[in-house]
Amino acid sequence: GSVEPAPAARRLELAGRWVVPGLWDRHVHLSQWAMVSRRLDLGGVGSAAEAAALVAASVTGGADEVVGFGYRDGLWPDVPAIDLLDAVSGDVPVVLVSADLHSCWVNRAAARRHGLAEAAGESGVLREDDCFRLVRELDDLADDVLDAWVDEASRAAAARGVVGVVDLEMRWNRDDWARRAAGGADALRVRFGVYTRDLDRAESAGLRTGDEVEGTGGLVRVGPYKVITDGSLNTRTAWCVDPYPGLADDEHPHGLVNVPYDELVPHLRHADRIGLAPAVHAIGDRANERALDALEAVRPGGWRGRASIEHAQLLRRDDLARFAALGVVASVQPEHAMDDRDVADLYWAGRTDRAFMLRDLAAAGVDLALGSDAPVAPLDPWIAIAAAVGRSRGGREPWHPEQ
Repeated sequence: GSVEPAPAARRLELAGRWVVPGLWDRHVHLSQWAMVSRRLDLGGVGSAAEAAALVAASVTGGADEVVGFGYRDGLWPDVPAIDLLDAVSGDVPVVLVSADLHSCWVNRAAARRHGLAEAAGESGVLREDDCFRLVRELDDLADDVLDAWVDEASRAAAARGVVGVVDLEMRWNRDDWARRAAGGADALRVRFGVYTRDLDRAESAGLRTGDEVEGTGGLVRVGPYKVITDGSLNTRTAWCVDPYPGLADDEHPHGLVNVPYDELVPHLRHADRIGLAPAVHAIGDRANERALDALEAVRPGGWRGRASIEHAQLLRRDDLARFAALGVVASVQPEHAMDDRDVADLYWAGRTDRAFMLRDLAAAGVDLALGSDAPVAPLDPWIAIAAAVGRSRGGREPWHPEQ
């Protein structure tokens, strides 16, 4: 009330109410988040046998297809196996998507339906690119159905104080959001990501980060170029300097490199040439090191405040200063530390003082951008803020409270 309002401004009486700035979630997969409540909930499952029992109940209940979400098998006492799912499902296709979206567990009927029988093998577990392909196929719903679900999820986010999201769904997002805005969806501002397979398409369409999408009233803008360079902790595919304990004989004991450096640099140059700022997924410490190497090689210091590394979960201490010097934003999801603390204590044993180093990043002068990675964590900024500040959940002792 201390300045004269613009003529078109509305005056609201706020006595007795709290007022806070509108909040953005820097990293979501909004279609996936909208579908979660329609899928078999595996969030509380503690073993492969428990997951199979829930599938059995769905099949017995008459389901002609079972799609589940939310399992975390990093601490399970048993391992996923395709025979286990087959025994309870028969010819009913079953796809169970992990909470981190980096692996799927399928039965043979689903593997055949989606042309992934060879990749599924005897475990039935699909990781990284095979998993991403399958998740994209599960997203192939009628536009009006998915749009209604996304609108419902968007309004729920707005009710929690969210005014905008960076939507990094693995699809061609421009047309989806243009259609939704034209249909009246106005709960959130949206910046949408572009993936490698669509760089040429983005170039042809003249998409540049920050540009408004015509006909959306400024609600929809072009976001970053998203590239996934490694895997995740729970799937044991995050690319790390040190091997995962107990996986010394595994084919990939240090994790997986989805996009090696000699491919990443040309992709980043392509994105830079057409005006897309990069958002590079890197979780393991080796992945973060090489992501910073690639960003520095392409535009040293030239992406200040625009380039981001998504997740930045495990870091070498030397890389804190490199984040700051290059002006790379750390796009982090604090609730992941609460979800992954026990898995990290096992698979990153002796290194967790370098995991989810939010305070150290901030102290080094790195800009933090908080988000949820929904559906990996709930699209709720207060959950993220609580995790960032308290480093605890469910009454447990804070995990690395120094951070």
